[in-house]
Amino acid sequence: MVQMKHLLLVAALALAAAGTLAQAAESACEAKAMEKHLSGAARTSFITKCEKDAKVASAKEVCEAQATEKKLHGAARKSFTKKCVADAAK
Repeated sequence: MVQMKHLLLVAALALAAAGTLAQAAESACEAKAMEKHLSGAARTSFITKCEKDAKVASAKEVCEAQATEKKLHGAARKSFTKKCVADAAK
């Protein structure tokens, strides 16, 4: 029971961090677009891809932490992390 509460706490903190990271990624992507002097469709496309890549990277970190919490190793860890990241990217 204590492990379940701990796991839920970790998941809640990870989601909160992901939201904060998403905002930071958005700002970083905007800054990169400005740095590259992009405008119009190129800017929109660049920012969309940049934010998606940041979301996947953030999700991977969260999923890796969850896999560690669950003490997964080898193929089970790889499978869990792959599915977790794919679910988060939807």
